Amino acid sequence: MQRILFITYSRVGDCILSSGLLDELTRRYPSARVTVCCGPASAALFQAHPRLEELIVIRKQRYNRHWAALWRRLVLRRWTAVVDLRRSALPWLLWAKHRATPSKAEANEHRVLTLARTLDAQPPPAPTVWTSPQDQTEADRLIGSARPVLAVGPTANWPGKVWPPERFAELVQRLIAPGGALAGASVFVTGGPNEIDQAQPVIDAVPSEQLRAGVGLSLPTTAAALQRCRLFIGNDSGLMHLAAAAGTPVLGLFGPTKDVVYGPWSRHSRVVRTPESYQELVGQPGFQYKTAGTQMTNLTVDTVEHAAHALLDETASTVETGAATHQE
Repeated sequence: MQRILFITYSRVGDCILSSGLLDELTRRYPSARVTVCCGPASAALFQAHPRLEELIVIRKQRYNRHWAALWRRLVLRRWTAVVDLRRSALPWLLWAKHRATPSKAEANEHRVLTLARTLDAQPPPAPTVWTSPQDQTEADRLIGSARPVLAVGPTANWPGKVWPPERFAELVQRLIAPGGALAGASVFVTGGPNEIDQAQPVIDAVPSEQLRAGVGLSLPTTAAALQRCRLFIGNDSGLMHLAAAAGTPVLGLFGPTKDVVYGPWSRHSRVVRTPESYQELVGQPGFQYKTAGTQMTNLTVDTVEHAAHALLDETASTVETGAATHQE
């Protein structure tokens, strides 16, 4: 039996950007069973993969003992292909017919392009997500039949990337108001399990009958819900990448991160960023990632609204949400 070992990242966004590589592997080895190793936050992304044999959650231990534990768990198997995106020594300590690790990224190269070179894959395999029938049923229950649906992602994993929540609230109110670009739309508010405080001002700004609250949902259920949305607007985050992978038109908001490297990867995705460049923001005297507050204050609601109108117009006749999503 053919077996693929796919060792990917811990962070949600990085795992989503790497998902196309796993898709490419299963195309190259159509009868192979797949073992995925990833961090706890990202494990749900792979649970519905149709050829998953085992999902191993890597929990970091002191002195890198998690690698020794993982080796003991895998060493007795023979692998058709081992792809290790963390660039550990593990592929060379296992019996494997083919091994691959990513090369160093080129300057300002998008992550998807860097990862594609791991397998010399052309065209670069686009990120994807896998959902189960249960995820789809839950998304139907949450979103209902109302259309259109605007999805927003007002959270991020550090404050520097967070557009002020009151700006999100104003933007949503403009878009769904009578005469707005998405007049009368329902609003799907997304966020991670511990991000309700970041999302609450946006939740409070949406009339209750139009609100579809999705903070804390599992990643696959969130992806299924995003398939039903006309547009996603959000900070640079894992949920932004999830929306792009689900096939939803995405407007990503950027400031102190590189949109050329981490922008949403899909045909219907665009970015809008602060007037300041990445380097101008992070190059400020005394700037520290761990202590910096939001760097997004100079991005205006007018600018984002204009970009949202443009993307809606651009995708009005061509968008097909969910095109990159697999069901179990």
